[in-house]
Amino acid sequence: MDPIGKKLLDVAQKQLGYTEHGSGYTKFGDWYAKNVDGDHDSYFKTAPWCDMFLAWAADKAGVTEQAGQFASTVDHAKWFKDHDAWGHTPEPGALVFYDWSGSGDIDQIDHVGIVEKVDGHTLHTIEGNADGYKLMRKTRSMDEVVGFGYPGKIHVTEAKYTPKHAAPATTVDKVGAPATTTHTHEEQHSGPAGEQLPAQDVVLGGILAIVLCGTVALAAGRAAAAKAPTTPPIRVRKRGKHHRPSTPVALPADVTPADLDAADAGTTVMPALSLAAAHEAEDREFWGRIAHLEEDKELAFWNSLHAEATDSATDEYATTPGFR
Repeated sequence: MDPIGKKLLDVAQKQLGYTEHGSGYTKFGDWYAKNVDGDHDSYFKTAPWCDMFLAWAADKAGVTEQAGQFASTVDHAKWFKDHDAWGHTPEPGALVFYDWSGSGDIDQIDHVGIVEKVDGHTLHTIEGNADGYKLMRKTRSMDEVVGFGYPGKIHVTEAKYTPKHAAPATTVDKVGAPATTTHTHEEQHSGPAGEQLPAQDVVLGGILAIVLCGTVALAAGRAAAAKAPTTPPIRVRKRGKHHRPSTPVALPADVTPADLDAADAGTTVMPALSLAAAHEAEDREFWGRIAHLEEDKELAFWNSLHAEATDSATDEYATTPGFR
């Protein structure tokens, strides 16, 4: 038996006989909408619930990472396949996926349950939404089975604990004190001549390095501050004019601000002529210029000559050998 599936069966057996409400509501769909669906869509409260029951059971059994949490049977089956936990051999504890048309196509899966017992080619299962409304045991053949998902074959990677070996920094009052050895089997680093490096020199060197880095950073900050502009930058209003921090430029003696306002107010906007109106005017002018030619006898004469020339050319083409 699949070990993870055994945990699912233990939960499922305690729910046998559960029946959905008249509206289609189930506690499994309600739980799925609140705890799994990111949008908390109320649709799941009354949706087909065969797979949502298994998601609920996996949560109660503490095996969600091995059994998955799905409302779609097709997506659930593909998830097992992507994790190399998909096959066609029946096994107690395995999740069984059905296609009522018997196509064997994973994209046509209609229903899912969990195998409780295998008897030859007969499966004994526990299924949610069985017969369209109930959590119950069913007996089915292998004819409508698309495949099986094996929760026990899902590999869950656990995060490894990383111990913190670093000791707290040495305080100033302890500088120069004899170093204490916490690991009896570790040896101190030695210099080129095999002599031990004094702990006091190491600590003092570290403090001097910190002081040096701080001095460099402070100097860089002061240099950047010296380059910063002392006057506020020019800001642009929405209508295109600028705020200037300096004194405005003086106007000529014969020009006043009132004159500038009057000049702005006197600006007129030329009416825009649409492209369609321009084309229409051009058409009227063209046909107006050639309208008198329709009654022109000279034009009719030239038209008759053109027609005769066209007819004679057509007859010649038709009687020429090799053309038809």
